[in-house]
Amino acid sequence: MDKDKSISFRLAEPFLGKEVEMVIDRPLGSRHPKYPDEIYEINAGYIPGIIAPDGKELDAYHLSSSEPLDKVSGVVIAIIHRLEDDDDKLVVVSKGKTLTDVEIEEKVHFQEKYFKHIIVR
Repeated sequence: MDKDKSISFRLAEPFLGKEVEMVIDRPLGSRHPKYPDEIYEINAGYIPGIIAPDGKELDAYHLSSSEPLDKVSGVVIAIIHRLEDDDDKLVVVSKGKTLTDVEIEEKVHFQEKYFKHIIVR
């Protein structure tokens, strides 16, 4: 899937560099609802009110907390653009924090290892 044609990417792209509020529905240490052997190694959630192509709110990963959260604000520093699945993820960190592409890959590997993807900044 070309990023220029992805509905999910076009929805996510305007958030790059912006501060967002996230609701965490899969906190650090929780189990995946469909695959209970999968444990979330980060806080994952969504941006309320922004509906993605899958009919759910736009997904986001918060990568700068070492404890489970229920809500958080931060800055979108990248997009995990899935090349064969129209379900991109915003990469959110605490204001003033930065991560390299390698650091992002390490933090999201537990989930993104199942999907062909690139990091877009």
